[in-house]
Amino acid sequence: MTAVASESKPGPASQPSAVTPADLIAAAVAMRPELIERQAEVEATTYFAADTHQKFLDSRLYDMYVPKMYGGLEVEVPTFMRVALELARGCMSTAWCFSLSANHALQVASWFPRQVQDQVFANRDFRAASVSAPTVRAEKVEGGYVLNGEVAYCSGIPYATYYLGQTMVADPDGGEPRMGMFLAPRDQFERLDDWGDTLGLKGSGSHSIRFTNGFVPAEFVMEDINMVDIPVEGGTVGSELHGNGMYSGRGLSIFTMTLAAIAIGGGYNALDEFEDQMRTRKTPLPPVVSRMQDPDYQRFYGAALTKLATAEAALMNVAQQHMDLCRANVAGERPYTFVDDFRLAGIARELVVQVWETVEKDLFRNIGSSAARNGERFERVFRDMAQAAGHRNTLLREQSYRTLAQLTLGLAPATQH
Repeated sequence: MTAVASESKPGPASQPSAVTPADLIAAAVAMRPELIERQAEVEATTYFAADTHQKFLDSRLYDMYVPKMYGGLEVEVPTFMRVALELARGCMSTAWCFSLSANHALQVASWFPRQVQDQVFANRDFRAASVSAPTVRAEKVEGGYVLNGEVAYCSGIPYATYYLGQTMVADPDGGEPRMGMFLAPRDQFERLDDWGDTLGLKGSGSHSIRFTNGFVPAEFVMEDINMVDIPVEGGTVGSELHGNGMYSGRGLSIFTMTLAAIAIGGGYNALDEFEDQMRTRKTPLPPVVSRMQDPDYQRFYGAALTKLATAEAALMNVAQQHMDLCRANVAGERPYTFVDDFRLAGIARELVVQVWETVEKDLFRNIGSSAARNGERFERVFRDMAQAAGHRNTLLREQSYRTLAQLTLGLAPATQH
């Protein structure tokens, strides 16, 4: 059983690193014109092309969260979010597929023991899709676990070398199964050809995968673990191993920040096209003048720019708060709690919604019907933004308000987290 993955390989782990955060951001910006040009191709194939994947390898964007001891770059969270944002300003689908496979190096380097990390980060060839739904069943056997089941919406799976997920571990005595977290190499699952028929993000590589008697060694499964709420108080295996507090963080806020970064980049993508229309088209009503010179269009543009810049500033602040909590956690100043993680994720979730509303109200309603024709840049970004706004994470917004209040005020939660 195999998942589709490129034969391209990065250089050896011993390769010296002279790549800076500014280099990574510049590489993402430099790719934007090509990403814009190839959006239709990405939608048709349901994920970005092999040569784009090679550019990610060559520019070392996949290495951002890979620890330095394995030849990675070990950059901080704000840098990763900036790269995801800039890629989405070219193509939201590509940014989604890339980011949701590259970002899970952070969790694996934080939570899994060294013997696992020594294997999976060898030669820096690590990318992992991940879904928190425990739809896979694991049965303990000699030396490891046998995995069976299907998982939907595995964004980034086409070029993933691993899958990070949840499982229900069967009780050998016939009792209730227990939640577990596992990491599986790509030769233990099959990627299904079932993506591309959604409204937007058609090229995000969010295919399903199937495990049919897949096998992973015992150390690749952590029983009695819910990856949404892994205790990290005081530090983790990863923070001790790598000497970096960043690897003592939680995962919910990181995931939601990644979605927000892509949404904000998509918002700027829509704004860029709105500006192009202002420069090339005239107002629909008298006095007919260039949209660039029209006070109303200036206001539409300025309103969207202000709101997007506000969302961007909030995202960078949340990313820095996460880093500060990680450092304080390792230093023993204060623990990084589930409430902290839930609050930061809530802020990031708000940004996704706010950016969608900005694109829909300030830009879509004013750009004109011709920009909504099939195949137009704005039409595609609008669909992608709508799909992002309807993501399961965003749909939990109202419930999350109540849960955050309960957690903050010391009330008994109505449901278990």
